[in-house]
Amino acid sequence: MNIFAQEPKFGDITKEELEQKEYARDPAASAAVTYRKVDITYNYVKGVGFRVDKSVYERIKIFSAEGFEYGTISESLYQSGSDRESLGAIKAVTYNLEKGKIVKSKLDKRDVFSEEVNKYRLRKKFTMPNLKEGSVIEYQYRISSPFSYNIDEILLQYDIPIVQQVIEVAIPEYFVFNERTKGYLFFDIQKSRGSGSVSFTSTNRTSRGGFNAMGTSISSSSVDFFENVSLIRMNNVPALKEEPYVNNINNYRSSIKFELQYTKFPNSTIQNYTSDWEKVVKKIYDFETFGGQLNTSRYFKDDLNTVLQGKTTDEDKMIAIYQYVKNRMNWNGNYGYTSDEGVKKAYDSKTGNIADINLILVGMLRAAGLKVNPILISTRSHGIPLFPTLEGFNYVAASLDSNGNIVLLDATNKFAKPNLLPTRALNWLGRAVDENGSSKEFSLSPKIGANEMIMLDAELSDTGELNGALRRVLEDDYAAYIFRNSYEALDEESYLGKLEENYNGIEISEYSIKDKLNIGKPVMENFHFYGDDLVEFIGDKIYFSPLLWFARKENPFKLEKRVYPIDFTYPVKKKYMIKIDIPEGYQVDYIPEGIRLVMPEKQASFIYKLGANANSVQLYVEEQMNVPIVQAKNYTILKNYYKSIIEKQLEKVVLSKEEGNGNTESTTGGR
Repeated sequence: MNIFAQEPKFGDITKEELEQKEYARDPAASAAVTYRKVDITYNYVKGVGFRVDKSVYERIKIFSAEGFEYGTISESLYQSGSDRESLGAIKAVTYNLEKGKIVKSKLDKRDVFSEEVNKYRLRKKFTMPNLKEGSVIEYQYRISSPFSYNIDEILLQYDIPIVQQVIEVAIPEYFVFNERTKGYLFFDIQKSRGSGSVSFTSTNRTSRGGFNAMGTSISSSSVDFFENVSLIRMNNVPALKEEPYVNNINNYRSSIKFELQYTKFPNSTIQNYTSDWEKVVKKIYDFETFGGQLNTSRYFKDDLNTVLQGKTTDEDKMIAIYQYVKNRMNWNGNYGYTSDEGVKKAYDSKTGNIADINLILVGMLRAAGLKVNPILISTRSHGIPLFPTLEGFNYVAASLDSNGNIVLLDATNKFAKPNLLPTRALNWLGRAVDENGSSKEFSLSPKIGANEMIMLDAELSDTGELNGALRRVLEDDYAAYIFRNSYEALDEESYLGKLEENYNGIEISEYSIKDKLNIGKPVMENFHFYGDDLVEFIGDKIYFSPLLWFARKENPFKLEKRVYPIDFTYPVKKKYMIKIDIPEGYQVDYIPEGIRLVMPEKQASFIYKLGANANSVQLYVEEQMNVPIVQAKNYTILKNYYKSIIEKQLEKVVLSKEEGNGNTESTTGGR
């Protein structure tokens, strides 16, 4: 890849670029950004004030069909009332090499689409035309924003490599920002000063005497100011490669965020903005759409009296109110820590956003005399709020103090229960907000795990067919919660189809389920099954994995080094008890040895025990992940731990035909 000595010109594409087959530093990359330029400037509009303009230019080389996804460009635009961000000045071209000639395909402006995400967000996107393996695409556009107090986070790292990028931000002296960096890449920020000016034009009416008594004069003036310029130049930026078990990869993506500290305009006082979490939370609490919604209870007073009839203990009151709100209210799919149109309206319509429902819950619990506060949360998809900012949170739940023990409540999911928050809310830390607007940091680490047990009894025929019965028990924790949320959206036929597919194509019959939606009890499945592709014949021997389709076949951890934590969401424990009757005329010739693995500090453990007699093979497996998060420093240990598990699970039991004298041919290995 060429490193441009200077900024390339739009359309200056060479055959060499189109002929390139891979990026030498990352040959597996499906695409690479060969050049990227982002300019952020402030421009003054008469009668409006300062606007923030962000100009983006990118050139991307597509190596394979998997890279086509980078040919779709999407931007989220913020809107509030009559103020809204806009995207324009789009110029986009795809270049291909056809019969030795460079062919251009320009984006048709009619192929730029807008979609309303919610009342605050508009998404604008376009897809580059005529994408092929080997294409080079380049595009430029400008986002103009009236929200001068905000500069969106600037990403410095993509899922594909960036060969060269230049980021330049020029901010008038009137706005003072803190620079917050995130991620694991090191980069320098070059500082300098630029200059700018604001021009004013005024029209004056003057008296000149005589018949033409009035005259018009036009005067112009300007105000000069300096700009603080931040410049970042980066070459050969590696792709941030995502593995399984990460809560939100963007939490670890290198980026820079400009956070407004204060403004100081000519002839005016300093206006301070948020600088610490206490001030942020106090400001949120003072919103009429947040704290103001907790000051009214008349709209639910009569219903609350009915709900509390016969309830004498605080726990009974908590459960009754919690169940009532869960059953009455329906989440409309919108997030937010502030009410959209007021909790009374949401209560009457029985529908609302996250804040509507959980602020109603807090209000009713308080009205019943319980000590409860709203707790501000950033969801897993929203990211970890590393720095104090009003945009750091997008969710609110309830935090109840029960004799010194904190109970977390969220009424937006029908299958949640006390201390079992929806998984979307399990994101490190939240902030419980007191009635005076003060706050306290609180861990969201789950107190409940996911426990699953599988009992299987089957008979193996001499032709390799397996017939048996299976019982699966999901404890009333995250195991049942995940199942119930998934099962509710499917009819039984669709569910069994997916189950058969996941279980190596077995055929399921006589299926029954108990307490599938009954919170407070475990989910219990029972069914019979038939499978004919679970063993291997080599000569007169039968080979099979005693864990059958439950055996892991591939290590989910493949990176040489991982710089971000391994997030399992909640602790997990699985048990398997399997008995397989062997065919008549066969004996067990070899069974793998048992194994016990334990990670440091007992973060995880694995037990694998095998036994055999003349008629059957018995297996007991217990796999535990005792912590929701494993730190990146233990990645290699965890990777090797999984490697050992997979190697053991893939070992085969060997059955041999009995000889006429009752002896059995032996294989390498032993009992």
